[in-house]
Amino acid sequence: MDKNTYIINLGGSLIVPDDIDIDFLSKFRTLIISQIKERGARFVFITGGGKTARHYAQAAEKITNEVTDEDKDWLGIHATRLNAHLIRTIFRDYAHPRINTNPHDLEDFFQCKDPIMIAAGWRPGFSTDYDTTLLARYLGIKKIINLSNIDYIYDKDPKKFPDAVKLDEISWEEFQKINVKDWSPGLNAPFDPVAAEYAKREDIEAVTLNGANLENLEAYLNGEKFEGTLIKNY
Repeated sequence: MDKNTYIINLGGSLIVPDDIDIDFLSKFRTLIISQIKERGARFVFITGGGKTARHYAQAAEKITNEVTDEDKDWLGIHATRLNAHLIRTIFRDYAHPRINTNPHDLEDFFQCKDPIMIAAGWRPGFSTDYDTTLLARYLGIKKIINLSNIDYIYDKDPKKFPDAVKLDEISWEEFQKINVKDWSPGLNAPFDPVAAEYAKREDIEAVTLNGANLENLEAYLNGEKFEGTLIKNY
């Protein structure tokens, strides 16, 4: 992939915060298409499951106490795939027709001439954060854009600690010290620990941006000053 190809982990919290966010998706579509037309940019989107995944898992647990982590993972995976089909549909004139659900099987992505490629969840035990790092590694993309509903990563939880400090940059090593230690279905963290370890090992950068601030995303894509947290090896 060339340097004008961006890989974006599109959080489910942006696609379906409660209901499908039509206003956000409409503006996101406009921005991405303008980047394609004006700069010749190409994009790989990996969609998260967000609240859709959690709602299904919570519903199952209320009905039976026999729900396993693997069950919850599969519900989450299918939520990511539903979100992926929505993104594929709204970009149908620009997107590759096949949604990737196995980051190890990318033959059609390498041959793809469309400006947008879309991927979703793979299998239990792996988040879309991890899928994104795998795709980045295999496609030769060294920077991941992680779009979520937070402006920055903090040195500790700002909801619990008023003195939490926002971080403009942090090393993967330092990030791992403040991040959650174990992966679990429905985990809500800036970047899951398995993916963080893989990105560190493969020397992949990740920038966390608030996806709701599309002007900020545009600034980042244009190489301008932006608000967010950059994680990389130093």
